Amino acid sequence: MTDEDADLEPAADEVFERATADGPLAAVVAKPRAETAAESLRAEGVYDETRRVREDGPDRVALPITEPPTETDVLEIVRQLEPESRSPDLEDLLADRGWSERDLESVPGSWAVIGSVILVTVPEGCPDERALGEALLELHGEADSVLADEGIANDGAAGAHREPRTRLLAGDANTETVHTEHGTQYGLDPAKVMFSPGNQAERVRMGELGSSDERVFDMFAGIGYFTLPMAQAGARVTATEINPTAFRYLLENAVLNDVDDRVDAYMTDCRDLASEIEADRVVMGYYGHADGDGGGDGTADHGTRSDEAHDFLEDALAALVPGGVVHYHEATPESLLWERPRERLEAAADAAGRDLEVLEKRRVKSHSAGVTHVVVDARFA
Repeated sequence: MTDEDADLEPAADEVFERATADGPLAAVVAKPRAETAAESLRAEGVYDETRRVREDGPDRVALPITEPPTETDVLEIVRQLEPESRSPDLEDLLADRGWSERDLESVPGSWAVIGSVILVTVPEGCPDERALGEALLELHGEADSVLADEGIANDGAAGAHREPRTRLLAGDANTETVHTEHGTQYGLDPAKVMFSPGNQAERVRMGELGSSDERVFDMFAGIGYFTLPMAQAGARVTATEINPTAFRYLLENAVLNDVDDRVDAYMTDCRDLASEIEADRVVMGYYGHADGDGGGDGTADHGTRSDEAHDFLEDALAALVPGGVVHYHEATPESLLWERPRERLEAAADAAGRDLEVLEKRRVKSHSAGVTHVVVDARFA
């Protein structure tokens, strides 16, 4: 939390006073932070998808929540005296298509809209996948396609390339699109390259950290998830990516966002360039792929993973100048949070003969049952 945020926070008795009236809760945030705060609230599991976002004056919005957040910075918590429900909802549309009360128990609770493509995990026991897809298209008039999200491939090159597993449920078979988020445009095909909406707050944060006097090494750039917002902030970014499809989108997105003069992109293993780079900041937005199939949802035993970010820490430190910062991502079992990430960072610091200072620890999102995607900001002297 910044000093500015702290100054904006009301006293506890003022929050209590605002929240004593009848009505469901809402978190008030500044309008420019609305998208980022909403994703953070979703990651905490307290965002209420059943109600609409309401304005709270000219510069603030009230985001619907089920309970006060513990990890998301907000200006205040209030109660909405006249809440507006989202209408129609998915259950209504499926009931109109003949789904029974029992069928409606398998309606998904959430999905992602990526540009013109809806990405949804189909619940087990879904009675009619096509009807589900058509109802989602009706619910989101701006969308053209619905894909079933079956996780990320684990095996071989597909696993190393983080290729998504998807199936077309309804709509246009051409799923190439442009997704806009907090002023950054991401061209992609969600059927061919990974894009995690749950990482939105982290993408925005990295853009806020970037500055014109920084040299950044993005070791696992993908389509430009972190490269683009940091380059937009003025940083000079060296980006590496081994997936040829993702690399093509990385190049196109640098041009699309008018930052191609600040992005040096290489389709190569990041380890091949690490010793040739001097970076003030290294981004390690990758936590490997699970060994074995792990099931239809793409998850597996996170005790057996290949090419995790900690396997690349030696190379990250080879590129990092003294006093620089590493943003280290990991899929960590809750039972090992925050012990395992710190131990791995300490081991890398010891091996390199450098001093470690942990600056910040953040939960990005839930990865799978009992496993959390986290990021640790660490300075190495």
